[in-house]
Amino acid sequence: MEDVKKIIVVTRMTRSSRKAVHYGVSLAEQCGCELYVMHVIDRPFGTDLEGWSLPLPSLDQTYKKIVEEEQKELDNIIAFEKDKGLSIKKIIKEGKETHEILKTVEKENIDLLIMPSHSESRLEHLLFGRSNDEIIRTMPCSMLLVKEEPGEGAFED
Repeated sequence: MEDVKKIIVVTRMTRSSRKAVHYGVSLAEQCGCELYVMHVIDRPFGTDLEGWSLPLPSLDQTYKKIVEEEQKELDNIIAFEKDKGLSIKKIIKEGKETHEILKTVEKENIDLLIMPSHSESRLEHLLFGRSNDEIIRTMPCSMLLVKEEPGEGAFED
């Protein structure tokens, strides 16, 4: 894997994200690569909530809480792996996942993208679309999808 100089791991709020980061760390150590860990916070209802007649007056506060929790979780994942002495660059973006990942891959000249092989629930598919399919079709670099184990799922620790 001499051609791989930069690896990015895209995390999601699943156990397989920890597994994906672990794979990234292992490969970065073996290849002497730079390692980035990225999380994209997607706000499905956009930033402007005017015009939405939703019965949730604290939607903005709820969103801020989710962002804080996701950043804390990402910090925990990175801290766990950083103990091995590897330098990991954390990237948190807000926006559409595919767009933000593609922008970062191109900007940082990433050679390998690692991410969980997340299978979306029907609700996630409705709200966010099939992001893995779109990412696979648009990425200019090689990819490694990390399979979830049976029983693993979103928002588990």
